[in-house]
Amino acid sequence: MTQKRPRRTYDPGPHSRELSAALLGWFAAHRRDLPWRRTRDPYHIWVSEVMLQQTRVETVIPYYERWLQRFPTVEALATAPEDEVLKAWEGLGYYSRARNLHQAAREVVARYGGRVPDEPQALAALKGVGPYTAGAILSIAYNRPEPAVDGNVMRVLSRLFLIQDSVSEPATRRGMEDLARRLIPPGKAANFNQALMELGALICTPTQPRCDHCPVTRWCLARREGVAAQLPVKTAARAPRPVDMVAAVIRHQGRVLIVRRPSEGLLGGLWEFPAGERPSGVPWPRAVHMMLKERLGLAVEVEGHLCDVRHVFSHLVWNLKAYAAVPAPGESLPEEGEGLRWVTRDELRAFALPVAHQKIAAHLPDGPDS
Repeated sequence: MTQKRPRRTYDPGPHSRELSAALLGWFAAHRRDLPWRRTRDPYHIWVSEVMLQQTRVETVIPYYERWLQRFPTVEALATAPEDEVLKAWEGLGYYSRARNLHQAAREVVARYGGRVPDEPQALAALKGVGPYTAGAILSIAYNRPEPAVDGNVMRVLSRLFLIQDSVSEPATRRGMEDLARRLIPPGKAANFNQALMELGALICTPTQPRCDHCPVTRWCLARREGVAAQLPVKTAARAPRPVDMVAAVIRHQGRVLIVRRPSEGLLGGLWEFPAGERPSGVPWPRAVHMMLKERLGLAVEVEGHLCDVRHVFSHLVWNLKAYAAVPAPGESLPEEGEGLRWVTRDELRAFALPVAHQKIAAHLPDGPDS
């Protein structure tokens, strides 16, 4: 027998209408002029919300504007080659989001004639569209009374209503979604959800919240109890696991070898210099030889150490050493194909590389054989 998922219930209290009205008034006066707030196009809202996940607003703005110049409609994105999509995303990280957005755009064109659906179930069924993204699109683009609960909103709600359950738990998130839904004034979903997000971004910040400037501080239970800075409660995350990696910049006749990562998994679909994990205890240069023999069947001469790169993911830390190499004399070179290219330094700029490999590329030596 399937056990029902627990759902926590949080009371909006007797002053919810006053609170919501005060928040809307503050938002009308203090909202930032952001490019995605100048439109109600659901595709544009969708793009902005995907880009803004775990990325600062200042970073997203130029990406958002370039993206819409290149892919102004769902149809334009759906018909674009994946390499072009990943290149446009290069530098934002979390590349699975770009691939999911690309695939979901194709679904929208195929199933809905290019119109982003305005029904919760249809929207949530699209690749990569979770509860927050669906709520943001439905409320901001279509003004549907759906909650959009991200990290900023969870922090605001935790403090306003003194919620001391861990926001890392699904039951807490679902309870907060119910609470946010009950706070939405009729016909005001778009502005109210954005107001909650804006309050978390500008006033109710993770550290040193600006309570004296908060439009709803009079109703804030955490402020009353003096515990605002201690909320929200989060379950401690595991520390990222360190992994030693080697990479090889293989040069031949003015070109370097790049390979494409598998489409699924970490950094899927991006191009990189051949790389792999260093086996424990194996000397670094020896690990380069082993990796290339196993991955490409290629013997090389390692010319020397090129650079060190440290890159932190949410669950991994790459400690990467890159080495310059050339094919061993008489060695048959790998042939170009779907996942392998020999490119010049200028041609390399057209390929989407992970940040760690962009740093390696910056160390490519100048000269006719670079």
